[in-house]
Amino acid sequence: MSVTIFSHPMCNTHIMDSEHPECPARLHQINDQLIASGLEYVLTFAQGTKIDLEHLYHAHSKLYIDELVLQDQQLQTQSEFETNPHIWLDDDTIMMKASLKAAMYAAGCAKDAVDEVFTSNNTRAFCAIRPPGHHATHASAMGFCLVNNVAVAATYAMRVYDVQRVAIIDFDVHHGNGTADIFKNDDNVMFCSSFQHPFYPFGGLENQPSHFKPVPLDPGADSATWRDAVTPWFNAINEFKPDLILVSAGFDAHQEDDLGHVRLVEADYAWITEQLVELANQHCHGRIVSVLEGGYALSALGRSVVAHVKALVAHPYMTG
Repeated sequence: MSVTIFSHPMCNTHIMDSEHPECPARLHQINDQLIASGLEYVLTFAQGTKIDLEHLYHAHSKLYIDELVLQDQQLQTQSEFETNPHIWLDDDTIMMKASLKAAMYAAGCAKDAVDEVFTSNNTRAFCAIRPPGHHATHASAMGFCLVNNVAVAATYAMRVYDVQRVAIIDFDVHHGNGTADIFKNDDNVMFCSSFQHPFYPFGGLENQPSHFKPVPLDPGADSATWRDAVTPWFNAINEFKPDLILVSAGFDAHQEDDLGHVRLVEADYAWITEQLVELANQHCHGRIVSVLEGGYALSALGRSVVAHVKALVAHPYMTG
């Protein structure tokens, strides 16, 4: 068994600004450090496909997705000689000429990763993709995110592979409000999210349904504090008995990342991944799909992804 790494060159074409932290260099750093890690012998690298709109409609409102398509068409008609044609989707999210196509390849990678873990001997996959997704709500873009990749993966798995229960674990420093919005009324999806609080997007605690397990963290929270806070997730996931585990893998809670104020290190990402692997082996035939969210300190991002992927490789699911 190996871990399949999904990505696509189109994910590098979305550039909001030359100085923006959510930049193509993130994927370059991940790729470089995965290669340097010596893990290649247990990794399979795959190029994802562009997703069909019909799959997006199951995670997002058709009106929203169709509006993105219309805005994309408007951008394509602008002259190549215009300076940086773009549309602001919210205060933090810019759509450029390549943005929607990049987002559709990112979501396509997440969809293809679900296919991979259900139809091959590789039961674990990591999607090195951008733009990220977990702030995109049912009906709007938000926080650098156009399409909610992990939600697309979840809804696809439930429709195509008759998955009954999905556990989504989100350890980004920001609350996955978009994922919460999409699944707030679906108790077949358990959503576990740890996040700095109060912090963007300034929510995550109010009126949370019982199938959500929010873990707010004070600024400056360290490894021990975070591990203690998220440990109850594991009993909850065990009782939930998911058929698939999805990970919104944001690495901006790392102590070197200036976009947050939580003090995690690579060993923390390895530790939580090891717990999820054990749960996946027990309940999901080993199936885990992880998709990249945040992480903006480039060296720390690459090292953290390597730690995460190493833990995904460990303890393969054994049949029989």
